Amino acid sequence: MDRFAISATLKARPGKENEVEQFLRSALPLVAQEAGTRAWFAFRIAPATFGIFDTFANEEDRQAHLTGEIAKALFAKAEELFAEPPQIQQLDIIAAKPLV
Repeated sequence: MDRFAISATLKARPGKENEVEQFLRSALPLVAQEAGTRAWFAFRIAPATFGIFDTFANEEDRQAHLTGEIAKALFAKAEELFAEPPQIQQLDIIAAKPLV
């Protein structure tokens, strides 16, 4: 079971909602190259609020993701796409239903 995770909340600037959605979709090939990122989800919470949730087997893989290509791209686009800085939380998973 993965024990480490990241949760990010992203609030799009007015009129940038479609661009944020496309940015998140475009991140999928990058995350596919990260062997240590075991699960990755991008989702919409509300019309202008999006989220990312990823899981990792260990702290080293989580830190590699936080300093990897997706994080660099996210913060490079932050001023343009987001109404406020991305809210990123590092989580410890205490229970999970395994993926089948």
